[in-house]
Amino acid sequence: MIHTSDWHLGRSFHQVGLLTAQAEYLDHLVEVVRSESVDAVVVSGDVYDRAMPAPDTVELLSESLTRLVDAGATVVLSSGNHDSAIRLGFGAGLLERAGLHIRSSVSSIGRPVVVEGVAIHPLPYLEPSVAGVALGTDERTHAGVLGAAMDRVRADVESRGLPSVVMAHAFVTGGATSDSERDISVGGVSAVHPSVFDGVSYAALGHLHGRQQVSETVRYSGSPVAMSFSEWRHTKGSLLVDVAASGAVTVEDVAAPVHRRLAVLRGDLEDLLSSPEHEAAEDAWCQVTLTDPVRPLGAMEQLRRRFPHTLRLEFDPQGVIVPVRTYAERAAAADPVDVCCDFLAHVREGYAATDAERGLLAEAVEAVRLDRGERDDEGRAGAGAGSEKASGRHTRRGVA
Repeated sequence: MIHTSDWHLGRSFHQVGLLTAQAEYLDHLVEVVRSESVDAVVVSGDVYDRAMPAPDTVELLSESLTRLVDAGATVVLSSGNHDSAIRLGFGAGLLERAGLHIRSSVSSIGRPVVVEGVAIHPLPYLEPSVAGVALGTDERTHAGVLGAAMDRVRADVESRGLPSVVMAHAFVTGGATSDSERDISVGGVSAVHPSVFDGVSYAALGHLHGRQQVSETVRYSGSPVAMSFSEWRHTKGSLLVDVAASGAVTVEDVAAPVHRRLAVLRGDLEDLLSSPEHEAAEDAWCQVTLTDPVRPLGAMEQLRRRFPHTLRLEFDPQGVIVPVRTYAERAAAADPVDVCCDFLAHVREGYAATDAERGLLAEAVEAVRLDRGERDDEGRAGAGAGSEKASGRHTRRGVA
């Protein structure tokens, strides 16, 4: 079987849509099913990225599932914490007849999908506050509801005497997280111990986006496409799992196609723009951290000339000189133009005003002075000799 999860169809990566990359992965998955004569494809939750997916996202899933079934595989989907259990599970009873098994309800727990003599038990994502009552447990934690669900699974496994696989969407102790997973903690407790899955041949997990082995029989396939820069070192893909009649399991990594690589760059702007060591990042999605002591003007525009796919820019200035004077002290300068230039340098973290900028500010200050003067003295040309203005008793408003 192929163990995969966390497709998150419809997701964006820093405002760049991932649907093309996800479609490339699904094309690859169909080819693996054909070339490896895969019996079953199990998708352990988070099929969609949101509960109400866009039409083009639904179309991609529909087309891909049809192709997987046509390639000869039984497809088993379970809902994740991003999916709408009701919407994903629509028509599940009818679709089972075509070889597509969607499990998104508590009532389906304990009823396996049997493929080639292996009992596959899909567990939908179980929200403790909702699933606890239905599973007959008073323990409103992830460990509590998964433990109750596994009691049903083990009862079925014992009655059938077949090798077994359980699919679950959860955070299991020992797993490494990334920045792209949604927190599923309940009262600060979200993790479950891998021993909760004792009694089955293999646990095919979803939720964590890095491919990893938690215990001898418990694994995460990880997401097939990177969804945060914290995953830039990940090798994305699926797991090809062979379950023998004895229950023995062998697992092989299958790398997914890479639509666009990720690169994480750090350094001062001049080095990043000139150093040949960064050539490999020129066609990658980039996260850049600039370490210049003074924030460069137009940094993103300059970076994108060399790295056109830069998506995230951060600043971590090194060697910053802490000013002796406070801003209030600097703002006490008598010349308004100096005040404006000083403020400009302050908000730009030390990048002083250029001569052109100083000239523009001087023009603006002078224009304000003249405008206020005209408004204060409005009508003075027609004033008589006995007026307040002519006698000097008029008080002018100050120019700030």
